[in-house]
Amino acid sequence: MNDKTQRFQLPTNLELDTKTILKEVYNALDEKGYQPIDQIVGYILSEDPTYITTHNNARSLIRRVDRDELLSELVINYLK
Repeated sequence: MNDKTQRFQLPTNLELDTKTILKEVYNALDEKGYQPIDQIVGYILSEDPTYITTHNNARSLIRRVDRDELLSELVINYLK
């Protein structure tokens, strides 16, 4: 029996880390004329995705990161 099943796997270098995602979201918000810090804080506090623009796929990007993980990363980096 000849198994011709092909497996597809995304390269690991396409996975974005939290810092990269946050920077991209910040830049997208800034490009659209929003106050990026205010918008990101609003998103973190409410988990309402409408705080984040869809410009440059920013809303989809930020939703890849668990809100608790995002908050944890911010606190860790703030305290460094």
